[in-house]
Amino acid sequence: MAELKVDKFTLGVCETNFYYVYEEGKKDVIAFDPADRGELLYQQLTAKGFHVAAICLTHGHFDHIWGVEGLKKCSGARVYAYEGEKELCESDSLNVSRDVGRPCTVTPDVLLKDGQKVEIAGMQFQVIATPGHTKGSCCYYFEEAGVLLSGDTLFQDSVGRTDLPTGSMSALVRSVREKLMVLPDDVTVYPGHGECTSIGHERKYNAFL
Repeated sequence: MAELKVDKFTLGVCETNFYYVYEEGKKDVIAFDPADRGELLYQQLTAKGFHVAAICLTHGHFDHIWGVEGLKKCSGARVYAYEGEKELCESDSLNVSRDVGRPCTVTPDVLLKDGQKVEIAGMQFQVIATPGHTKGSCCYYFEEAGVLLSGDTLFQDSVGRTDLPTGSMSALVRSVREKLMVLPDDVTVYPGHGECTSIGHERKYNAFL
C-alpha cells in the first residue's frame, strides 16, 4: 500500500489547520475542516494536480466550516460529519458563526457513527466520537498509517476549549483518556490548531490528563 501523506494549509482568523490526506503518488485527497476560502483551497489543490474526493469535519465550529461551501461547490465532493454534530453544523447560533458576524451553516451529506470504518478513494479510517469540545466532536484515525486527525479535541500539550455551546470539560477529558490514550504511543496527532504531536508525548506531558 502507498504511504499516506498529510499536508496542511493554516488559514482564517483562528489560524485553523486545514488538512488534506492522500496516498503518495495518487491524486485523490480527503479534505479535513476547510477553515475558510474554499474556492482558494480548491484552486491550490487542483494546481497541485489533486482531486477532492471528500470533505470531512471534526466538528462544526465556524472556523472549521467557513470554507466548506466553496470547496464543495467547486469540487462536488460530499461532506461527512459525525451524526452527533448535525445540529451544531446546521445552527449559526450553536456553531458561533453568528456571534462573530459571519453566519454560516453546513448540512452534512453523510452522517457517520462512532466506530464506523470508512473507505474513501482507497484510504481507510475509523471514526472516533470524542464529545467535549462540542457534543458531536470526533477524530479520524488512519490505523495502518498511525495518523489521527484530532480536530479541537487534543492539541500539543493541551486540549480544546469547552466554554462554547455544547462543550463540557469533564466529557472532553474523559474522551481523550478513554478514546485516544488507548491508541499506540507512536500515533501522530494532527490537531485543528498548532503543531502536530504524538499520543506518547501527550500521555507523558499533557497536564490536562
